[in-house]
Amino acid sequence: MITDTHTHLYSSQFDEDQSAMIQRAKDAGVSRFFIPAIDSNYTERMLQLEKNYPKDVFLMMGLHPTSVKENYLEELAHVKKWIDKRDFFAIGEIGIDLYWDKSFLTQQQEAFKTQIQWAKEKKLPIVIHCRDAFDEIFEVLETEKGDDLYGIFHCFTGTKEQAEQAISYNMKLGIGGVATFKNGKINQFLKEIDLQHIVLETDAPYLAPTPYRGKRNESAYITNIVDKLVDIYGLSFKEIVEITTQNSKAVFRI
Repeated sequence: MITDTHTHLYSSQFDEDQSAMIQRAKDAGVSRFFIPAIDSNYTERMLQLEKNYPKDVFLMMGLHPTSVKENYLEELAHVKKWIDKRDFFAIGEIGIDLYWDKSFLTQQQEAFKTQIQWAKEKKLPIVIHCRDAFDEIFEVLETEKGDDLYGIFHCFTGTKEQAEQAISYNMKLGIGGVATFKNGKINQFLKEIDLQHIVLETDAPYLAPTPYRGKRNESAYITNIVDKLVDIYGLSFKEIVEITTQNSKAVFRI
């Protein structure tokens, strides 16, 4: 029973073969798919996905940092409307991304902090997107830390010290395809991080693991990530799956 804690199954990249792609993942042993939000443009696609796969798909709601633009207050209002309207399993993916554009940093910080506070009110985990922004992310988390702050640091690509700091804020580390890259770096210290702090993810259709690097990713490829963790931790495939699945259950409270 493998859990993919972060997969964009509603992506247009899967329009031609969505059902076949999901079946491939199920055949590979994936039984739960946690679906992050991006912005209002994707809400209906997410809801339809849940309708089509009600026992397999678990939705989040949130505003992705790269979607924080001039209309970010409208987008935040959209998020608030939906989290007040129905249940979700997390607020995400939220955070700060300074890779493409730094001009909305202040708005990204505000949106991140606001959504963290909504997560606390709803007693939900957060799922953090961080790109070129560890210091800025940690600055916000420092102001919000406490027993009611917890979640997943999605697609973790930082240093050992940054991993330990993320864990100190009650965050699990989302480990995906980057762990299989020769230049991914996190594989160099990951064994020093207790497996209880790790959850599995693909971020499909992005960041496909080796040997699919550069191609479209899909949730079935999560087994390649498990194989890498088998090498790193010296545990069996079954043990890696059982421990990381329990970790995901603890985060999402299912």
